[in-house]
Amino acid sequence: MSIGKINVENIVASASLAKTLDLKKIVKVLKGAKYAPSEFPGLVYKLKTPKTAMLIFRSGKIVCTGGKNMADVRLAINTVTKNLEKAKIPVYKNPKIDVQNIVAVYNMGLELKLNTIAISLGLENVEYEPEQFPGLVYRVDEPRVVMLLFGSGSVVCTGARNVKEIEIGVKKLTTDLKKSGLIP
Repeated sequence: MSIGKINVENIVASASLAKTLDLKKIVKVLKGAKYAPSEFPGLVYKLKTPKTAMLIFRSGKIVCTGGKNMADVRLAINTVTKNLEKAKIPVYKNPKIDVQNIVAVYNMGLELKLNTIAISLGLENVEYEPEQFPGLVYRVDEPRVVMLLFGSGSVVCTGARNVKEIEIGVKKLTTDLKKSGLIP
């Protein structure tokens, strides 16, 4: 079975840059960085290229959000690492990057009858309360991903750690909808 185009919208990844980091020092050397410990314990640093946001913590951890692919994530974290090295702030070389979550969008190519889907797919994997949220929440056990289905046919997949998991989740969803006679 061939599935259509899956568009990755956001990758959230983390890495360890050092044992500890002096955020007061870093906010002075990273142009445009914001650090307000009374509001948020981390330093916020946004990059224009690739368009990402970094959260840097005293623990030495960094969280990168906004990347559309792993090349963007690597480039963003390497850019921060190089900027810190230039400022004589000791950081690890080539930190290991761990993907925490990938959010992707997929279009089924047809309108979805969410009430019928909620009834057909069963209560154990589905949440649908249209008064609270316009989408149907469909949980896939393996891989552990969550699909948000909308009447327009748009599906948002979250919780994946790689694109393969998204593809498997979309295939399982499509198979379940076909088995139930909900899509051709």
